[in-house]
Amino acid sequence: MRIYVLALDGVFDLGLSAILDGFQTANELIEMTGLAIPRFGVKIVGMRKTVRTAHGLKIPVQPVGRRTPEYVIVPAIACKTLDTLKAALIRRDVRDSAKMFRKWANNGAMLTAACAGTFVLAESGLLNQQHATTTWWLAPVFRERYPQVLLNESDMVVNSGNFVTAGAALGHMDLTLWLIRSVSPELASLTAKYLIVDSRPSQTAYALTDHLVHSDPVVHLFERWARARLALGFSLDSAAKAVGASKRTLTRRLQSVLGKSPMSYFQSLRVERAVHLLTTSKASVEEVAAQVGYKDGTTLRLLLRRRLNLGLKEIRRASRTTA
Repeated sequence: MRIYVLALDGVFDLGLSAILDGFQTANELIEMTGLAIPRFGVKIVGMRKTVRTAHGLKIPVQPVGRRTPEYVIVPAIACKTLDTLKAALIRRDVRDSAKMFRKWANNGAMLTAACAGTFVLAESGLLNQQHATTTWWLAPVFRERYPQVLLNESDMVVNSGNFVTAGAALGHMDLTLWLIRSVSPELASLTAKYLIVDSRPSQTAYALTDHLVHSDPVVHLFERWARARLALGFSLDSAAKAVGASKRTLTRRLQSVLGKSPMSYFQSLRVERAVHLLTTSKASVEEVAAQVGYKDGTTLRLLLRRRLNLGLKEIRRASRTTA
């Protein structure tokens, strides 16, 4: 497998290292175990002769050349604020990389990116009408900047056609393991065990929803209204009146900031409150269900499984409280 890792100036040190260490470990395990799998040929390429990481380390990049790789990986540029991200995306090397992405895509390469690297890939327009994910805390910016991309910031890794995107920071390792798994599930599992990487199919457990909610006053007001009436039920008319916005505006703002409808976010808050009560009190599932507005515990159990993907241990623990 011929893989290009495109390192742009200011590349996120941890992200780049995770990718390189992941494939190096896989190659070493191929030799150690004798698995009949070709080694991964990883080449660090750059759009400029000199590239430095966010910490100022010089990277020995090679020119992209004329050959088309099988896979391209775009690690994140280390941007943690909106201003630095916007400034990076208008750089000449980023624009040049967009042209190269289109060329590689036309020649059949699979293009992948992680964290803020998803923005670099999205700048090419290739993700339009494709499903994708990004780092959860930049999701509102991504959704606004690339409205034609079908964003799903909940998942850690999203594959859509010839494109694979991954979530925040250590999503670089999840992306690397996904690529290894596409060749050999056994090797991917072994690599993850050697690196002690747990399965992280979703970013939901790590996302600080408050960070997103408080970034928009209308969404913040809606959250306060919703939390105060979880047991009473949802009414879009009442919600819009409470926040001083039209139903259309409220719906649009929730979708823009959280990627959810008002009703969907209301339901998420119900489940969040239910989990808190189940883990901090002796209330039964039936009692908790009533406190958050559900008719019975059966509905709550189903939502816990579907929305939070709780393991059997947690579900059984919650179920035992009904006895």
